[in-house]
Formats: sequence, C-alpha cells, structure tokens
Amino acid sequence: MSESGSQNSTWSRSTWLSVVSLTFGSFALISSELPPMAVLTPMAADFGVTEGAAGQAVTLTALFAGIAAPTVALIIGRLDRKLINLVLCVLVIVSNIAVAFTSDYFVLLAARMLLGIAIGGFFALAGATVVRLVTMEDMGKGMSIVFMGLSAGLVVAPALSTLIGEALGWRAAFIAAAGSGLLALLLQAICLPSVPASSATSLSSLVGLLRRQQVRVGLAVGLLFFGGEVCGFTFMRPYLETNGRLDATAIAPVLLMLGLASLLGSAIAGVFADRVLREGFGATFLVLGIATIGLLTLSNSYVAVLAFAAAWGMAIGAGPVMTQTWMGRAAPDQLEGVGGLFLAVIQFGVTLGAIAGGIAVDIFGTSAPLYVTATCAILAAILIATQRAPDVISQTSASALAPAE
Repeated sequence: MSESGSQNSTWSRSTWLSVVSLTFGSFALISSELPPMAVLTPMAADFGVTEGAAGQAVTLTALFAGIAAPTVALIIGRLDRKLINLVLCVLVIVSNIAVAFTSDYFVLLAARMLLGIAIGGFFALAGATVVRLVTMEDMGKGMSIVFMGLSAGLVVAPALSTLIGEALGWRAAFIAAAGSGLLALLLQAICLPSVPASSATSLSSLVGLLRRQQVRVGLAVGLLFFGGEVCGFTFMRPYLETNGRLDATAIAPVLLMLGLASLLGSAIAGVFADRVLREGFGATFLVLGIATIGLLTLSNSYVAVLAFAAAWGMAIGAGPVMTQTWMGRAAPDQLEGVGGLFLAVIQFGVTLGAIAGGIAVDIFGTSAPLYVTATCAILAAILIATQRAPDVISQTSASALAPAE
C-alpha cells in the first residue's frame, strides 16, 4: 500500500486512552530529564561540587539513553511491552526519588543513569507500541500525540522546576518529577492493553537495518536535525542578547513562543506524516532553515524574531514525529530495532550539536551556531527531496502489525 492510500481512521475510546497514557509517559521522561538545568546552581552547592560536575547528571542521562536505546530491544526478547513500559515508569520514579533524597554525588549520577535507561527504552519501543495500538497507517497520528507530551514537557518543565526550586528547594523539583512518573505509571497500568511482542530483536537484525537505504536516510536526517537543532537552541539566548540586543524580559516571550509553537508542530505533524510523508518531512526542515536564516538576518525586529521563533518551534516540534514515522515505514518489520537505532542517533546528534555549538561560539561568535542549524536543516531537506518515501506498510509485514486488543 502506498502512502496515498492512508486513511484517517476513527479510533475507539480505549485506543485514545492507551495512546494518551504513552503521552504522559513522554511528558514524565522529559520532565525528569530537564530539572538539573533549571536548578543546577543550588544542586551543585548542596553536593559540594562545581556546576560543571553537577552538569554531568545531564550528560550521563543522555549517554545512557543512547546506550540503552539499541540494547533494550535486544534484552527484553518477547516480554509484553506493557510490562516493559511499566518497569520504565518505575525507573523514572526511583531515579527522581533517589536524587531528591541523596546527599552522595555518586548516587546522584547512578540515579541519572537509571533515568537514561528509561528514556532510551521508552522512545526505542514507542514507535512499535503505537503501531500495535493504532496500525501503521495511523503511525504519524499516534506518534504526534505521544510527542505532544515531550513538547509540553519542554515548555512546562524548566519553568516549573525553577519555580518549585525557588519556593521549596531544588529537591522538591525532583519529587514533582517523580509524581509525573507515578501518574504515567498509573495511567499505563489502567489504560494500556497487553502489547505482546510480534518478534524479538537480534543483533544481526540491527546490522541488517543499516543495509536498507531508507533507514540510512532516516538516520542521516535525524543526525542533521537533532544535531543542528540543539546546536542553535543551546545558544539561542546568547545570540538574541548579543545580536538582537534583547534583555531577559524580552527573550522570555520569544522562548515561550518557540515552546508553544513546538507543541502545535507536534500536534499537526501526524496529519502530514500519514498523508504526505515525503513532502511534509522535507517541508519541516525547509521551514527550520528559512526560520533560522530569518532570525540571523532580521534579529533587530522584535516582531520578526517572534514570528521566526514560532516557525522554528513548529519545525522542531514536527521533526521528531516526521522522522520517527519515516523510520517506522522504512522498517515496519523491525520497528523496535529501528527505534533503538534512531534514538541512539538522536543522542549522538545532541552531543555532537552541543560540542559543535560551543566550538562555533568560541571561534566565530554567537551567530555561528545558528548558521550550523540552517546548514543542517537545508541539507536534510535536500536529502529528503532526492528520496522516495517508504510505503505505509509492506505486504510481508502486514500480519505482524495487527493492533493489540
């Protein structure tokens, strides 16, 4: 079946609840990953370490997420994916509680490693789980709803963690994050049906995925997107301060606009991913490139900055949905394996983007990371334009992708 044959099917109430329970899972994960960035200074002081050392709590989380992503599917075999998701929620809760109550720096790091495993496992399995709930034809719609939790967390978590940390102390921010994990655990326990594995992932199947051209294209685009986006976003505030001459009061609405637009981008991306994947995929990165160039050339106009920040946010909200859907259609028979590879590439891209941004700023100034973002986005759009979109579903794998009851 080609992508043009995708239909806008109607979901049952139980299907909606099961997908939304995964949305709360993605929200809990991002809400647990971000607090150290918001409370880094008091957290470092409490542990008696430098801010750089405390920042390793973020680095280790990303590192272990990247390691866990391709390996979790190898380890879990044919275990029910509902059980795996519940275990991952428990890891989120345990990690946050351990951070909130420990006074030992190494326990802090170990707890953040657990969170990394939960992040890697959840997002590696998310695509396959969604397809089992809603079918491949609605994968884009399902993933857009799941990723809305991630986008909402990006908007809410940093500000909320800062407010909680100021009012109740930095440890309270992690207790709140544990509460979000508990909510996700309860919702998935109640709403998520049994999701038996259709097959187990092997090391040879992971290697085999790299031989598929459309999988390689998806991984390359993912590397360009996440590396470029992180490179620019990390240094967005310094750029607006230096080149846009904006103070913190003026920058806050820009970042809020960007965050809200990313939520909207996640919400609408599924429609395009299911109906016009190749065109929507390419347009996403073209918009990101144009918006970044706009920020670089019109930073002296506050209205223009707000408009381009909104376009930037929509693109970075839509990008993960589009990329995950492309990867799923490129390997419908190996959804968990390709999901693990995809998340490993994300983490590598995030690390590479942050390093490249830091080097670019030090050598060329605060505008340099945005040039990297624009270049990566345009290269991704060109790469997609040269490819044929994967089919919605292959005939050989159709029987393996029946929705879970």
